[in-house]
Amino acid sequence: MTSVPSLAATVHQRVADALSAALPEAAAADPLLRRSDRADFQANGVLGLAKKLKGNPRELAATVVAGLPVGDVISEIEVSGPGFLNITIADSAITSTLAARAADDRLGVPYAENPGTTVIDYSQPNVAKEMHVGHLRSTVIGDAIVQILEHRGETVIRRHHIGDWGTQFGMLIQYLIEHPHELDHASDATAGDGEGEAAMARLNRLYKASRALFDSDEEFKTRARNRVVALQAGNTETLGLWHKIVDESKIYFQDVYEKLDVEIDDEDIVGESAYNDDLQSVVKDLEDSGVAVRSEGALCVFFDDVKGPDGNPTPLIVQKSNGGFGYAATDLAAIRDRIGKLKADTLLYVVDARQALHFRMVFETARRAGWLPDDAARQLAFGTVLGKDGKPFKTREGETVRLVDLLDEAIDRATDVVREKSEKLDLSEAEIVERGTQVGIGAVKYADLSTSMSRDYIFDLDRMVSLNGDTSVYLQYAFARIQSIIRRAGDVRPAAHPDLPLAPAERAMGLHLDEFSDVLAGVAETYEPHKLASYLYQLASHFTTFYDQCPVIKAGSPEIVENRLFLCDLTARTLRQGMSLLGIRTPERL
Repeated sequence: MTSVPSLAATVHQRVADALSAALPEAAAADPLLRRSDRADFQANGVLGLAKKLKGNPRELAATVVAGLPVGDVISEIEVSGPGFLNITIADSAITSTLAARAADDRLGVPYAENPGTTVIDYSQPNVAKEMHVGHLRSTVIGDAIVQILEHRGETVIRRHHIGDWGTQFGMLIQYLIEHPHELDHASDATAGDGEGEAAMARLNRLYKASRALFDSDEEFKTRARNRVVALQAGNTETLGLWHKIVDESKIYFQDVYEKLDVEIDDEDIVGESAYNDDLQSVVKDLEDSGVAVRSEGALCVFFDDVKGPDGNPTPLIVQKSNGGFGYAATDLAAIRDRIGKLKADTLLYVVDARQALHFRMVFETARRAGWLPDDAARQLAFGTVLGKDGKPFKTREGETVRLVDLLDEAIDRATDVVREKSEKLDLSEAEIVERGTQVGIGAVKYADLSTSMSRDYIFDLDRMVSLNGDTSVYLQYAFARIQSIIRRAGDVRPAAHPDLPLAPAERAMGLHLDEFSDVLAGVAETYEPHKLASYLYQLASHFTTFYDQCPVIKAGSPEIVENRLFLCDLTARTLRQGMSLLGIRTPERL
């Protein structure tokens, strides 16, 4: 692996060195380098520094320019306006830097200097319940962040905090005891469906039947409540049936994850039940330390800045007055486990923004108790998926949209698009379906990941599978077009020629390609995958301009053909790597 400094980093350092040489007292000054439409880069730091030192900004800028070498990296530098530095990069430097990136399997992207251990909590479905559109964002965002952090060299421990404990299991288990064949596979009328769909059909049937009996039969209701006590006490028969329900749900979960093209390992599914043995200890330690106090029989943690509509403090309830435990106790036990046993440096929670207050109170409680270092935990709060009417996405009947139905529709729509556009490719029906699946799932993921996670977004399949605009389909077709060019080039191979001058579209695409490493570093630092999506869309747009303005195979001289094939190939590799980190496939023929 070869780490390749970006041209921006090289220029930044050179301007900083020139500033320091011109003004030794400004050794730590930031040149404030940024991309510019007046040149390749503009450095604005001289202006502020001159103002601070009460000097003439243009004179200081001229002194800095005199100390900047021109030739190998910088081809031209001029003072603009009151003291801005407009910097143009040499064509040869662009091509040479890209050649160094192309020679490395990681495209010159370095590993993090001091990687740590991150535990990321994402995709938290509930046992015996169907996954719905609300589970989409946590799963897709969490998976992308995992891939990006691991690519940077971070040790990442995945945790799926599924809802696998609670009073509803008393009802389900008691019904199973009285109707022992309810979850038998042979009794399932939907056996022709996928295994996960069949599992969910069985669980739905169990839930509806047990709920109907619970609501209509007081004696069954009493038996169900007693069964909760037996479950919490570890009764063997009760635990066995509980495991059966959990395992049935996992079959369904994995079916949905497979369709979503997300890898979830069973060992990473650590639900609420995993922390049961620590809950009494959590309560005792909080009460003994005075972090939590009893209020009307419940164990509570109070906060000066958290009050209800009536102006009274709203506490975090760790233990209810009847002795039961809520989400707070389980979340606190999970923090102790992740920091204490898993030795995490950072805890990330990819959870709906509507739970922000809960997690703020949980994190503060853990800090007060000494279980959580300052700034070690962070909620990556995401917004809501909306329908075209701008309201939370529902079916026409007002029901929550099943995630599997949404994915199936996206695949169907995308398959139609692929079939329409692939007539010249002579694809088999199986190939069309495979690519339709990759395009459909990619469309759903990209629509989510290209939106800042804190914002709501409208789920619009027509726009998502469009070949035009900021969509994954646009990126996938750019990648496929490059593969087509390389195939048509035959025996001519991509090769960099730093001595060749670059056309404007080549320069623009080359400079953007060089930013890939810096973009990935920033995304990993701030956990903002939408910035990677934005970078990839801009790259595909640069390629479209390049394709329109710069003939490749018919470019003229063999050297220009090879150099443009080189630019195409590196663009394709960058698109493929970036989209892979977002969990999106890149078919070679579309």
